[in-house]
Amino acid sequence: MTEWIKNPWPWYIGGPLIGLSVPLLLLIGNKRLGVSSSLRHICAACFPANIQFFKYDWKREAWNLFFVAGILIGAFLAHEFLSNHQAIRINPKLAAELSRNGINNYKSLAPPDIFNWASLVTLRGFIMMVIGGLFVGFGTRYAGGCTSGHSIMGLSNLQWPSLVATVCFMIGGILMANFILPYILQLKS
Repeated sequence: MTEWIKNPWPWYIGGPLIGLSVPLLLLIGNKRLGVSSSLRHICAACFPANIQFFKYDWKREAWNLFFVAGILIGAFLAHEFLSNHQAIRINPKLAAELSRNGINNYKSLAPPDIFNWASLVTLRGFIMMVIGGLFVGFGTRYAGGCTSGHSIMGLSNLQWPSLVATVCFMIGGILMANFILPYILQLKS
């Protein structure tokens, strides 16, 4: 009975379900989908009087914190109880390319060969996790939102800035994956 839910769903089911969250949020409470703003709300709750950027009524947006908590809890429950816990299937050509760079473990979406505490103190790990995290954080703030806010919510509302941001996200991802990441992966871990 639950076998259909334990296997990955095709894009034509998962995509529309994500897309349907946009009108649902708008109809239920005139809310906008976005995840990166939750970090601002958490900081505003923790440091309300210290920094000007966090001086706003974050409690009006507290629903967003519950939304993000639901994402985390749902992901955990799905992983623990619904996934088949098999290694990630990747193209054999990609596996050969990754193997040349010391990545052979495909048990999770974030390869443990790169993303672990021991790698954090290496040049490769520091660039990937710390510098990469700073770039993602800066880019999210500079673009006025993350991929979920712009690419799902903004595009569905036909917002020009969201189209520009989404195109830039895609260009940045293509450049990183094809031209920058291969050099980073060749660094000694």
